[in-house]
This record gives sequence, C-alpha cells and structure tokens, in this order.
Amino acid sequence: MPRALEFAVVFIVLPALLALSRRRPPVLPALWLIAGLCLLLLLRDPAMDRRQLWNARALPAYLLRSAPGLLPGILPLFAATALVLALAMRRFAPDLFLKLPRRNPLLWAAILVLYPVLSVYPQSIVYRAFLFHRYEAMFGGAGATVVAGALAFGFMHVVFRNPYAVALTTLAGLLFAARYVQTGSLFVSTFEHALYGCLIFTIGLGRFFYRGAVPRQTP
Repeated sequence: MPRALEFAVVFIVLPALLALSRRRPPVLPALWLIAGLCLLLLLRDPAMDRRQLWNARALPAYLLRSAPGLLPGILPLFAATALVLALAMRRFAPDLFLKLPRRNPLLWAAILVLYPVLSVYPQSIVYRAFLFHRYEAMFGGAGATVVAGALAFGFMHVVFRNPYAVALTTLAGLLFAARYVQTGSLFVSTFEHALYGCLIFTIGLGRFFYRGAVPRQTP
C-alpha cells in the first residue's frame, strides 16, 4: 500500500469512521489496538532508534530553560498557558471551572494517575514516534511532518464530535510534535502532553474530551 494511502486510512478514515458510528465504539480500546500495532512495526524496523521510545534522561534539560531550538522550557510555557486558560474558564465558564476536582475528587485523582499511562503514551506512539518514523520522508522533512502530525492529532479528536476538542488538540499537537523533534524523546513529549491533558480535566474543559459529552443519537 502506498504510504500516502496508508496515512489517509490510519489518520483520516479510521477516526472519521469512529466519529460517524452510531454505536459509540470504545475509544480507548481502539487506541490501544492501533498503538500496539504501531509499536510492533516500530520494534521490528531495524531503522528505528528505539531509544526515542523512552529516553527519560532528556527531560531535565528541557524543563526550565529554552534548550536548543525555538521552543521555550516546558514548565514556564505550561505555567503561562495554565494561567491563561484558568482565568478564561473562571471568567467565561464559572460553572465548569474546577468542577471535576470539586465534585468528584476521587475520579479526578484517578484521571491524573491513569490518563498519562492509558491514553497519553499510546497517543504518543501513534502520533509522534510512528508518524514521524514512517512518514517524515513522505512529507519532506521534520517541519512539514510536525504540521501533518498536529493536523492528524487534532482530527483524531473528531470522535468527540465538538469543534473545541479538535481546535485545542491541533494547537497542542504542534507543540508536542515539535518537542519530540527537539528532544528525540517520546518520554519528554508524553510528559508535556500529560501536563496539558491533566490541566484540561482539572479546569473544566474535560467535558469536551470524553465520550460522555457526546449527545446520543436517536435511532
């Protein structure tokens, strides 16, 4: 199968089918299956640098300072973004602001612990490690692949059937993909992704990122 067609099937057709399904197929099991297949292909490819699949040692160099490249440090950028989003939620959606930790702290704590493992790292395998390794040559370089990866990552969130999820994750996808290129570490990209994801669920935007927020369709 040509790489362009393969990319279209994996990153456009499959999410579209999930979004259009009337039966609400479980998103996480589908993600785990796809991530498992992608990981298997990566591990069987001798050209893949397996160190990029983790490489936690790279994290300290990028936490506070602007390491080589144009991206700022992870924590200063996160702090600024968190402040802006929290103030916006408090101003424009006070009924949603901190709703989950206030009303269901146990569920909130479980999300903070399990979300990075069960959701973020599988997404990182598919939308960073696999996408870059398999399609970077097709897109002609890292810059174009960062854009393609961000668009694919954002489009995946059509399964939640609201424009907010798609728009926010497309922007975030640019950051996570660029950080992966900058660091050569899936761990660093996953860490940053987990920070923003946990923030989203904390401040009240999480309602746009789970299937329960999708209105049921009548037969």
